[in-house]
Parts: sequence; structure tokens; C-alpha cells
Amino acid sequence: MKKIILLTVSLMGISASAQQTMAPELLWKLGRVSALGLSKDGKNVVYKVSTPSVKDNKSASKYYTVPVAGGAATEIKEYKELLKDRYVSPDGRLFLHHKEVKVEKVLGKDYYPELEKSTAQVYNGLNYRHWDTWNDGTYNHVGFSPVNDKDNFTDIMPGEPYDSPQKPFGGEEDYTWSPDGKSIIYVAKKKAGTEYAVSTNTDLYGYNLETKQTVNLTPNNPGYDTNPNFSPQGYLTWLQMKRDGYEADKNDIIVRVNGKDINITAGWDGTVDSFTWSSDGKKIYFSAPVDGTKQLFEVAFSATATAFTIKQVTDGMFDINTIVDFTGSKVIVERADMNDATEIFSYDMKTKKWQQLTHVNDAIYSGIALSRTEKRYVTTTDGKKMLVWVILPPNFDANKKYPAILYCQGGPQSALTQFYSYRWNFQLMAANGYIVVAPNRRGMPGHGVQWNEQISKDWGGQVMEDYLSAIDNVAKEPYVDKTRLGAVGASYGGYSVFYLAGIHNKRFKTFISHCGVFNLQSMYGTTEEVFFTNWDSGGPYWEKDNAAAQKTYSQFNPVNMVAKWDTPILIIQGGIDYRVPIGQGQEAFQAAQLRGIKSRFILFPDENHWVLKPQNALVWQREFFGWLKETL
Repeated sequence: MKKIILLTVSLMGISASAQQTMAPELLWKLGRVSALGLSKDGKNVVYKVSTPSVKDNKSASKYYTVPVAGGAATEIKEYKELLKDRYVSPDGRLFLHHKEVKVEKVLGKDYYPELEKSTAQVYNGLNYRHWDTWNDGTYNHVGFSPVNDKDNFTDIMPGEPYDSPQKPFGGEEDYTWSPDGKSIIYVAKKKAGTEYAVSTNTDLYGYNLETKQTVNLTPNNPGYDTNPNFSPQGYLTWLQMKRDGYEADKNDIIVRVNGKDINITAGWDGTVDSFTWSSDGKKIYFSAPVDGTKQLFEVAFSATATAFTIKQVTDGMFDINTIVDFTGSKVIVERADMNDATEIFSYDMKTKKWQQLTHVNDAIYSGIALSRTEKRYVTTTDGKKMLVWVILPPNFDANKKYPAILYCQGGPQSALTQFYSYRWNFQLMAANGYIVVAPNRRGMPGHGVQWNEQISKDWGGQVMEDYLSAIDNVAKEPYVDKTRLGAVGASYGGYSVFYLAGIHNKRFKTFISHCGVFNLQSMYGTTEEVFFTNWDSGGPYWEKDNAAAQKTYSQFNPVNMVAKWDTPILIIQGGIDYRVPIGQGQEAFQAAQLRGIKSRFILFPDENHWVLKPQNALVWQREFFGWLKETL
């Protein structure tokens, strides 16, 4: 057997003998940092810190500036005047923004005004609910107002039943001014009802303020077109996925030069998260997942070039989550890792040196012992090299034995990088005495397009072998208690837990599934983004001559494997989760109970696919670790 090389990196050499470890209550005292931009003079970073209040069950925000050169932060009351506002037109007269407008009749009282107490909702097509909200006939519409009269809104999409920004997660990045201020560029999926639910075809549209006419700028691309922006030279630039219905397709940077679209990253074996231009327009910088992290990349741009070379700028065991701005040779970014929540850093691209600018959570971290993250590579059953993160408890002692948890990532095509979560927090899991095994299994970006795509229509195939290869490899270590292994995950990770429960052959002693897909057939019938299930499942369950779909609904469907369940399972579900609707959790719990399997069902009636309210989050953490203590 080939010896596996283990690269061990201690994230902080800190004497922890007298320190406490991370706890749920401490986790929810951390300030959540988000950069708002550079000040107009380029000397300060403006940022927001949101701090949850468990008592009030909500978060409060404060605003600060900190010098780019480093130094003490200063609290401010008003931040907007400090920043250049990209939503003010180039001539300074108009303000670009969006608002919700009522477009369609949906409610009973819309049809029958005299029945104003009616609670009826009437739909003629799909897209009747999305993420956590039922469609009530209102849509996000882009428009503009005089700078000094922002309530005087001119809707550039009057009467159109389409959203811009896109729901549920689109924001101000979905629209921008043209450099001459004569046009507004915005993102929209101009499909309605059932056609909307089965497609990912968003386009860029240009609205001319003089003619009041709108033109589709990307009519020939059937997939996602998003994040419109302009280079300093005035070239329209955006992110593009090619295939309709595939939400996790390779994301490329497109630059339009004299009517010709140039794909800057076509020859690069990766997918782009976000991008920004250098101030001189000679380079594009972008962030992207790579080998279990998120890093900064650059590409030199020339309008006449026929090929482009991608260069990785940063490297390390951290995630660059946001490129804030540039000043001189420095780039300002948001950065995090598995032991540290997001803070703002500068990176000098000449000296290659990092400088941490914000220190919002230093006091808390200085008082706790940190976990240790190891990076190892495991050989899969088909002979591939797979990255596996192993997170060890604080004060780890290799002479002791520890229980281990297999973490199953959701998505299914979400990167498993050095992220810092306030729910699936590896630092917290390790602090409770568990070794966390987090494999970058098939379906994850950052390891090439082929690796990322292999999970589609193969949910219960090679990826399950990847999971088992990871846990079996780590379980061979003398410090792992092989009799105390668990598996946990959410969304596709929750599906993974349900599926592993039927094939694990006594490996695991306990399972936890949060908002997991349990029955692929009823999932197809109730989820709101049908394009996702069409792509990943291969099509509808009723297409008997569709081999890919029939394999999914029979061989890869956890509901068909319940007879093999024999292990305690905790099932958690959000009541307003319309991506993986409530019935998935209910079906799984009912099956476990009727089969006499030790099980528990936790419902958060007012939470969606995530758990966002502080008190609910603490209940979630206490139940999660309570279940592990009881069953593992």
C-alpha cells in the first residue's frame, strides 16, 4: 500500500493548557465582519460589524473605519458619504436602486376586492414559491430616482413579472450604470411560471434612458449571465455559465470588445466566484476555489489577445471570500479559515506580505484553545487523489482515542474550503472532543471541472465510495475510536446521511441529517427550483424510458433503503424550507419511528434551509451535541 503523505499545519501555536474551548454561546458572541469598501481618499477601509444578541433574538450593526496602513479602528455613525457610490449616475443626477412592486394578481382579495379577509392564493404556473417565500404577485424591479428625491422612483420594468435583482439571493451586484450614464445594465430571468422554474437562463439587459427601450445583451447564451460590470476602458464584463438548467456549471469571465465576446477563463480548469478589474484596466483579479481553499487569481488582459494565462496570486490555508478593492500594490480582502471568522486583510502583491486590518474577534480567540487542521490526500476506489480535511480537538493527544464525525457537505456542488460557519462550525465540533473528517468528495469545485461534474446524476454512486474511503482512512489512525464514528450533514449532505444509513455496514454509530433529501420522487414534486432536480436527477420520475432518471429514483433514492436502517438518527427540518421541503424530514422521521429506530425530529417552523435566528441557532447546537453525547 502506498504511504499517504500527511501535511500537518498548526493554525496557531498557542499554549492552550489553561484556556477554555469554543462553545455555542461563545460562537454567537463573535462579531460578523463585512467590508463596505474603501473611502474616497483610499486611506481607510469602511466596514460593518453585526453582533448577534441571543436575548433580543436578532443582530445589531455598527460601522467603523480602519486605516489601510494599519492602526486602530474608529466607530462612525454614517458611512455612505465616505464611499464612492457606484449607483449614482456618472453625471451625478440619478440614483440607481430597486424596490418591490406589485405586478400580478395572486391573492384572493386581488381578484375579489370585496373579500378583503380572504387568505386564498391563486396560481396558474410554477414559481408559486421560492426559497422561503410564497409569490404574492410582487417582484424586484430596477429603477432610478433623482439623487435628492429617492422616493420618486422610475421603474424601468413596468408591469413585467420578472425579478431584478434575482430572488432569493441577488442584490445590487445585479445592476450597474454604463460608463456614459446613458444606459442601465441589469440581470433578469425573463421567464414566468413553470418556464421560470425549469430554467437558469438569466440574461443581461440594457435599458436606454433616452429611448426607454430595453435590449437583451446576451440572447445567445442559454445559461446564467450575472454580475455585469465595466472595465476602466468601458468593456462590458460579466460572469457566464453556458448550459441551461445547470446551476453549478463552470463560471467564466466574459469581456465584450467591439461586439465580440472574449472568454478569459475558457482554458482554465476551474470556476470563478467573483472578479474585479485593476484600476488601469490591464488585469482582472478573481477569487476561486482551489484544493480546499479559496484564493486570489489574476489574468493580464489585452483586447487583441487570443489566449490568456491565469496566475494564482495567493496561497495558504484560508479562504479569500471577497475582493474589496485595490490601493497601490495592496489588495484589500475578506479572509477566514476554520479557526477564525472573517476579518479584513491587506495583501501586498509586491512584497507578498499579509496584514490583518480588523481585529474584531481577537479578544475571544485569545482566550480559547484552538483546533488543529490537517490536510491529507486519500486514494479513492477509482484510483483518484482526494483532499480530506481532518480537524483535531484542542489539546489533541495522539496517545488518546477520540470519536470521529464524517462531515458531508451540501450543494451538492459547493466547495468545502477553509470556511467559517456559525452552524456547521468545525472548531466547535472539535472543541467538543470530536475529530472531524471533511472530504472534498466528488462534486466539489476546486479540483478541476471533471471532478466537479461527476456527481450529477450519480448522487449515490462514486461520491458515496469517496465518503467511505475518507472515514475508513482516518479511522485507521490509532487515536481514532473505530467504535464511535458518526456521520452528519445538511441538504445534499443530509441526503448523504440518509443514503449512508442504508449502506454503511455498521461503520457508524449515529447519524444527523439537517434538511436532507430523503425521497427523490416527492422532492421532485415539491421543490421550487425544478431545473435543479431535472439536471441532477436526470429528469422526472414518470419518464420510464429515461434510464438516467430511473436509476436515480430507484438505485439512488434513500427511501428505498429504509429496510436496511439500523442506527440512531436525528432529523432536523426548517418549516419554511421550500428548496428541500418539510415533507422530506417528516417522511424520514416517520420511517425511522415506525421501524423502531431510535430517532428524534426537530422542527424550526420559522426557519428556511438555514437557521438564522440566534435562539434557534443555540437550540440547534445544543440538540446537535446533546444527540452526539447520547448516541456516540
